[in-house]
Amino acid sequence: MNMITFMLTLSLTLSIILTTLNFWLAQMNPDSEKLSPYECGFDPLGSARLPFSIRFFLVAILFLLFDLEIALLLPLPWATQLPSPTMTLTWTSTIIALLTLGLVYEWAQGGLEWAE
Repeated sequence: MNMITFMLTLSLTLSIILTTLNFWLAQMNPDSEKLSPYECGFDPLGSARLPFSIRFFLVAILFLLFDLEIALLLPLPWATQLPSPTMTLTWTSTIIALLTLGLVYEWAQGGLEWAE
């Protein structure tokens, strides 16, 4: 317990020191050149702050979610060597069922339809 407390205190102290140094030493000199968008050396033709479609963010978040869940399933070939492979199969089936239910829900809600 003493080692855990020491490591937590050390990491918290180091984080606070580095954050404080960043705010203290940072050079904040914004001018029009730094604030303008860079377009391969050309002057900007229009506003670079165009709004994105919310569907783009929805698809990106869904991709990250499903990709993370698939990454949880990657160690399964080695998990069959555990003492209770039945429990491993149960948890794997649960994760796959949750993924399938999430996909069906998003499909039913129309979250995967790109064009309206």
